[in-house]
Amino acid sequence: MKGTSFVSSRIIPVQPFDYVVFGATGDLTKRKLIPALYHRFKDGQFDEQSRIIGVSRSPLSDADFQKLARDAVAEFVEKEYRDKETIERFVSIFSYIVNDVTNQDGWGDLGKALRDDSQVVRAFYLAVAPNLFEPICEYLGKRKYYRRDARVVLEKPLGHDLISSQEINDGVARIFAEDQVYRIDHYLGKETVQNLLALRFANTLFEPVWNSTHIDHVQLTVAESVGAGTRGYYDESGALRDMIQNHMLQLLCLVAMEPPASDDANALRDEKLKVLRALRPIANGDVGKVTVRGQYRGVTSETTSVKGYQDELPEGKKGSRTETFVALKAEIQNWRWAGVPFYFRTGKRMARRVSEICIQFRDIPHSIFDHAEGAPRPNKLIIRLQPDEGVKLLMMIKDPGPGGMRLREVPLNLSFAQTFSERTPEAYERLLLDVVRGNQTLFMRRDELEAAWAWVDPIREAWDRASEPPQPYTAGTWGPTGSIALIERDGRTWHEDDN
Repeated sequence: MKGTSFVSSRIIPVQPFDYVVFGATGDLTKRKLIPALYHRFKDGQFDEQSRIIGVSRSPLSDADFQKLARDAVAEFVEKEYRDKETIERFVSIFSYIVNDVTNQDGWGDLGKALRDDSQVVRAFYLAVAPNLFEPICEYLGKRKYYRRDARVVLEKPLGHDLISSQEINDGVARIFAEDQVYRIDHYLGKETVQNLLALRFANTLFEPVWNSTHIDHVQLTVAESVGAGTRGYYDESGALRDMIQNHMLQLLCLVAMEPPASDDANALRDEKLKVLRALRPIANGDVGKVTVRGQYRGVTSETTSVKGYQDELPEGKKGSRTETFVALKAEIQNWRWAGVPFYFRTGKRMARRVSEICIQFRDIPHSIFDHAEGAPRPNKLIIRLQPDEGVKLLMMIKDPGPGGMRLREVPLNLSFAQTFSERTPEAYERLLLDVVRGNQTLFMRRDELEAAWAWVDPIREAWDRASEPPQPYTAGTWGPTGSIALIERDGRTWHEDDN
């Protein structure tokens, strides 16, 4: 039946839960959390035995919060999946508590709302600024709210450098043990990202050639066609902190890690940590050679007018050197990947929206097709995260027809949309209920987070000391010319597939 999830026949219900969402009236809650929970409710993964408790300073009633949830479903859930009866059942489990988390007011009401039942999972989602993580956790540590089996979910940003990250984690750790903490990165909840594990470790085809003997280089691209807008957070962060430090380093780990002993969460995260610790440091004189930072500028034509980053900033921020684009070359210093460069590229206002991993294999050692029309090209494995999730293998074949040998590159294409005609769950759907299940596999452990910051911080510090501003690039392009030079100096080119 249309509107039913692909996994509906194999849905495994979770335990009843009390999910407390701090920052319940924020954009993240409306755009991501409520729609994700609605889909899981619709597919029968939980029912009216569970509760979603919103906490925020806004003076709302339960009915107001239920209306907010109803409106969020109407705006962010596709029409074909909206069902009036299901929506009303769904919003009936919502309640709301007015609470300024920095003082005592409202905490008593939260204590009354939480059920004292060991069979009901207790989860706290902190969709708030990171400076509130510690005070919220301190209050939650009081007897009425805390349980040893409770879980706390932390949204990014988890600091702006290693020291601030450690301070945040220290504050949380005073109350919650590491096995209770879920540091969320929605990229890890994407179906295609999880399929990296299946692709590598559930098939004998790829793992024997997943090394420096057969792979020439790896490209990781996360390009956005939208701009940074007027978000104050982005100007304090920039592309290095916003994308490289978390999302893209996590993708690198899944591509490059050794096979874990099992699918246990800590077995997998142990291997990811080894990758982060094996990254060759980029510091001082190396930064100018293997990194490029850029900032988009506006463009005006007869058909379009796009503001530049500086034009979008408030007056007090004009002249900002915050990067909206980063390209860099990384190396992993271990036996599997010795000599294989990993190229990162991410930015705002780029030619189009695409997130993908391109694994390029080495040239064939000897070609017998000297007189063929069309030279053999190296095979590429392309893992598309968004849009049009899928996996594509580019390989050479003979173009059909008489008249000699004509070589042609064609894709073996696994499109999720075509192969699985039913709806593919969004990342937050998986992650929110993994918290309820107590499964930390797709969440970052503290030592992973700190290893990532330790690698990124020297790059940031070198940029801060440099006199050169970010390289300009025109909105709607693939970034500054320096990023092209970065990869072409090595005799390689960026993969840009329009299909």
